[in-house]
Amino acid sequence: MPFGVRIFAVYFLFVGLASWFVLSRVMDEIRPGVRQSTEETLVDTANLLAEILRDQVAAGNLAQSHLPALLEAYGRRRPEATIWGHTKSQVNHRIYVTDANGRVLLDSSGRALGQDYSRWNDVYLTLRGDYGARSTREEPDNPDSSVMYVAAPILDGERIIGVVSVAKPNRTLQPYIERSQRRLAWLGAGLLGLGLMVGALLSWWLGRSLGKLTDYAKAASAGRRVKPPRLPSGELGQLAAAVEQMRNELEGRDYVERYVHTLTHELKSPLAAIHGAAELLDSDMPAAQRQRFVNNIQRETARLQQLSERLLHLAQVEQRQGLEERVGVPLGPLLEELLEAQGARITKARLRVELALEPALQLCGERFLLRQALANLLDNALDFTAPAGLIRFSAERREQRVELRLYNVGEAIPRYALARLTERFYSLPRPDGGHKSTGLGLNFVQEVAELHGGDLAIDNVEGGVEVRLLLPGA
Repeated sequence: MPFGVRIFAVYFLFVGLASWFVLSRVMDEIRPGVRQSTEETLVDTANLLAEILRDQVAAGNLAQSHLPALLEAYGRRRPEATIWGHTKSQVNHRIYVTDANGRVLLDSSGRALGQDYSRWNDVYLTLRGDYGARSTREEPDNPDSSVMYVAAPILDGERIIGVVSVAKPNRTLQPYIERSQRRLAWLGAGLLGLGLMVGALLSWWLGRSLGKLTDYAKAASAGRRVKPPRLPSGELGQLAAAVEQMRNELEGRDYVERYVHTLTHELKSPLAAIHGAAELLDSDMPAAQRQRFVNNIQRETARLQQLSERLLHLAQVEQRQGLEERVGVPLGPLLEELLEAQGARITKARLRVELALEPALQLCGERFLLRQALANLLDNALDFTAPAGLIRFSAERREQRVELRLYNVGEAIPRYALARLTERFYSLPRPDGGHKSTGLGLNFVQEVAELHGGDLAIDNVEGGVEVRLLLPGA
């Protein structure tokens, strides 16, 4: 399972459980919270009525007063009030009054007039001087039919002379409870969805950043030229910088070790030749033989100089992770400049050179590196082209790139050598029987091509060899 998915799974589990726990607790608290608020209102109402009814209860003429008619008129009222989206079309309070013995003197519903209510908790507790309240189901099997009753004592001085109870069915509160629960559920779902979306984005971003870092580490370990990923400052940015620093240090150490070994190996042959020739020059020998050994020393010295120069150029290219500049380089003028520099060799070997280029073709990259790469290709072609042979440059645009082809007439490259031509210090004998080259030219061309995001390919074709160099076009 990807790392980002694992992070999101843990985040989803944590946020989901936390949201479920909080929402369930809040949902459970809505119903008692509404009822507590309603009970507090009923307490105020009961105590207000207790003061209003005190004189009539004390005089014993409550039934003959105008209050029964008022309560009856109260029960017939139709408020038609819209409260939080719910229309209230009738009043719901039931009010009844008992004497000091608990017998009902007045009932707004007319159902309990004259009955003994002294055993109901609201009346019983109030007559004892305690807070009297109860919740009773009108239908025993229906929990939604419960009714809240809150009582207040009717006092004559310090003596309780009666009780007034105010009742309100809980079903009248249900629309508001359900509305609050519904709104809370939508709000909770929205917050949960937003939280999960943020968590998904965070997991995706973190997984993507770690994926970039992993891909970079794999590419670096495979020896490919890649740049470190751009990560935000912080731990991930510091980790990317640390990996890049470690890579540079390891590559630098391996690079030095590898170059010391290969350079030592390549220097053995010319140094041994120079040393042997120098020793023989101390002895008496014919002038022609002496000149041959002097020429041998000069040739091997030139080879050492060429080897050191090309190693320096190759090392500079191999250690770079990117280009210092990208400019448009006209291909035609650049090839003409290189051919003019090699004019003496071309004339001496009586070679024919053809240029078949699309007009106004331009390469995109560093001019110095591109010139050095093309110079190495031309130098290699001159070495392997037979006298009076043909060298042909052709180039054409392929979408955003330019494909340059260099063809020279000559012997085919052995199949075993085709895959190794770009290896460092690998070279083939020249057709004229001369010494091998440094074996660094084609390796340098390949490094330049990869640095520009291009490619190098060498194949045998009819009558000779063709080199294809793919580079970005301007």
